[in-house]
Amino acid sequence: MVFAPDTEVALRTVVHLINSAANGEEKLATVADLDEFLRAEGFSGSRARDAAELASVHALRSDLAALWTADEDTAVAGVNRLLREAHALPQLLKHDQWDWHLHATTREAPLADRMGTEAAMALVDVIRSKEMDRMLVCAADDCDAVVLDLSRNRSKRYCDTGNCANRAHVAAYRARRAAGGD
Repeated sequence: MVFAPDTEVALRTVVHLINSAANGEEKLATVADLDEFLRAEGFSGSRARDAAELASVHALRSDLAALWTADEDTAVAGVNRLLREAHALPQLLKHDQWDWHLHATTREAPLADRMGTEAAMALVDVIRSKEMDRMLVCAADDCDAVVLDLSRNRSKRYCDTGNCANRAHVAAYRARRAAGGD
């Protein structure tokens, strides 16, 4: 295990949020899409369920995508801004199926603030652990999705949004065959 379980969950949610706009495809086009995303990610708390909330999540997604590929100093500034703007106040909570874990906003805080704070708190662990090199962009030439490499040997290179790894392996196999090797 590289990070605490709640940190890994938050980081995976960041990946899913960023990748909801990968490769020119908008997967959070409607409030209903956002509802399904939040259900799949296990997000609870108050909701406005309106266009403004969806727009704020889109803005957060853009901010997180920029942080994903940022250098350490830029990432620190972005994380601190997210925490400051949400008036974060870390505390331990236990709810739903989750055991004790860290929250830094109230359940009543606006959705984008709660999502941004969870992401920022997870990124704090990544930055403090000097593990930013685990935050990647898919190695496929035709894909701009992000990748979280939690593998022990740091070998994950392709996203989970499609079949990028399979396409790359098939292309390499065909290239070897064409070159006369196998």
